[in-house]
Amino acid sequence: MSASSVARVSQWSPLEQLRQGREILLTESRALARLTERLDGSFCRAVEQLVTCRGCIIVTGMGKAGLVGRKIAATLASTGTPAHYLHPAEAVHGDLGRLQGDDLLLILSQSGETEEVIRLLPVIHQFGIPILAITANEQSTLGRAATVAVELGPLEEADPLGLAPSTSTTAMLAMGDALALVASRMRGFRPEDFARFHPGGNLGRRLSRVEDHMRPIEQCRVAPADQTVREVLVAVTLPGRRTGAIMLVDSRQRLAGIFTDSDLARLFERRRDNLLDHPVREVMTPEPVRAVYGSMLTDAVAILAWKKISELPVVDAECRPVGLLDVTDIVGLFPQDTADGGPDEVSMENATHCRVFPEPERGGAA
Repeated sequence: MSASSVARVSQWSPLEQLRQGREILLTESRALARLTERLDGSFCRAVEQLVTCRGCIIVTGMGKAGLVGRKIAATLASTGTPAHYLHPAEAVHGDLGRLQGDDLLLILSQSGETEEVIRLLPVIHQFGIPILAITANEQSTLGRAATVAVELGPLEEADPLGLAPSTSTTAMLAMGDALALVASRMRGFRPEDFARFHPGGNLGRRLSRVEDHMRPIEQCRVAPADQTVREVLVAVTLPGRRTGAIMLVDSRQRLAGIFTDSDLARLFERRRDNLLDHPVREVMTPEPVRAVYGSMLTDAVAILAWKKISELPVVDAECRPVGLLDVTDIVGLFPQDTADGGPDEVSMENATHCRVFPEPERGGAA
């Protein structure tokens, strides 16, 4: 940066910087507000094109519109509409081979006269592929060539010089989001579908299921509830790092209760070691908190924190144990706000597969 540039910047007071920043944001927000009033039947026809497309949505645009197009393609793909980005300049040098007859071409151009884009139009028509355009003027070359044109209308760039794409790219991006998300809802896109496309990172963890993180039944300690405590402790030893809980089942192999290391310690602390030769059902926690296979991990973690327990049995639709969530396996997966959750933070409407019973009098505590 030259000395003269630094001198010019230094003359801007914080107050002036804030004023300019707010004006830019207001300019763009006003444009979006006007854009909502412009939505008409062309938007509905565009959504219909997206929903009924049997192939892929191929998104293209040049310069800043191309960068916006990449994001729109990513949004479409992540919300259930297969999409790819195609660079218009590369398209005429062989990449047109990516297009198939069932595809839909989504073209972004503010002016509707972008040279690299206009060059594609005759070839696309030869392919017989429909064109969906997002442009400021439906009477532009692109607008007239499109099967459906979604018109943005006249836009004032937020750049004081009126040159740098700003308001126009914001409007394009917002319109692309609106098209993609309405199409997604019409396709019946569900949270579990979203999770399938987003398995990584914190988002993926929040959308994962209990079976993705539970210990499978082969690694869990399970015993009949009518055996004695001593028999249970001897019979359910497993190699490797064991869980601190034993799931107890009835004659039909349904979950009847849970007996934890803490329960065993309390027997000795209270000098009740004579109960070691009594049926474990006398000292187990009956009807323990449980999660059903397929329920959300976030709900299960919130219940672990709310109930202050370390193990959560996972059962099938017949209440037969299929695994166990151990807090040591999932600690650190979620931010602190989830760990602090109580019943208000647990989405009980969405967590219909998580069963919460009255606070146990014994057992199951961390």
